[in-house]
Amino acid sequence: MSRIQTVFSVLKSQGKVALVPYITAGDPHPNHTVNLMHTLVAHGADMIELGIPFSDPMADGPVIQRASERALAHKVGLSKVFEMVKSFRQADQKTPIILMGYANPIEAIGYLAFAERAKAADVDGVITVDYPPEECGDYVKALRALDIDPVFLLSPTTEPSRVDLIIKQASGFVYYVSLKGVTGAKNLDIVEVSQRVASIRKQTDLPVGVGFGVRDAATAKATAEIADAVVVGSRMVLTIEGSTDANLLSNVAALMDELKAAVDASKK
Repeated sequence: MSRIQTVFSVLKSQGKVALVPYITAGDPHPNHTVNLMHTLVAHGADMIELGIPFSDPMADGPVIQRASERALAHKVGLSKVFEMVKSFRQADQKTPIILMGYANPIEAIGYLAFAERAKAADVDGVITVDYPPEECGDYVKALRALDIDPVFLLSPTTEPSRVDLIIKQASGFVYYVSLKGVTGAKNLDIVEVSQRVASIRKQTDLPVGVGFGVRDAATAKATAEIADAVVVGSRMVLTIEGSTDANLLSNVAALMDELKAAVDASKK
C-alpha cells in the first residue's frame, strides 16, 4: 500500500479528512522550501502538494503564477525540486509528497527519466495538469511501475464518459477542481461541488480531493464535509508572499492551525 493510500485508509478509520496544502518549490527562496514542508507537517498537513515551477502555468491564477516566477528567478527546476524532496525525506519518511506541474519539463527529460528520478527522490504521486488521459498511457504505466500514483484532475465540465476514462488511469486519489477557472478564484459553490463529488463517487472507489476554491476556514470546513481531502493552494502561497523571512514559518503555521481545526471540525 502506498503512502497516499495508507494516509487515506487511516483517516477514513478515524472519520477524518486529509488536509493537503500546496506550496511552490523554491518560493519565496529555495532555502525555505524544506523548512516550510516540515512546518506544514508539524501543523497538520496529511500530505503535501509541491508545485514544480513553470513559466506558463495555465491552470494557476496570478498568486501561484507569481510564486513560479519567484522560484524561477532562483533557477529552481526539476533537479532542484527532486533535491528538496530528498532533503525532506531525511527527516520525514511518512508524509506523502505529490508533485504538481506541467508536461513540458517532463517531456524535456523524457517521461521514463522523470519517473525514475521521482522514484529516487521518494515522490509518492504526480499531478500533470496538461497531460490528457488519451495521450499519456505510457507515462502512467511508467509511474505505476515504480509505485508512484498518477493523480488526475476532474473539472465541473468533465463529462461522465471521460470521468470513467480518467479514473481507469488514476490511482491514489482523484482531484476535483471545484470551479470553472484557475486557482485562487472566489466563487466556490459548495452545493454544486457536493453534487459533482457525489456523481464522481458513483464511478470510483478512489478518494476524492477538492481544491481550487478553498480560501479560509469556512470553505475548508464546508469542503471537508463532502470530500476525502481538502487542497489549499493560493491562500497558502498568498500567506508566503506576504511574509518576511522572520515571520514566514510562524505565519504559515498559524494558517495551517486554522485550516486543520476547521477540517477536523467537519461533519461527514
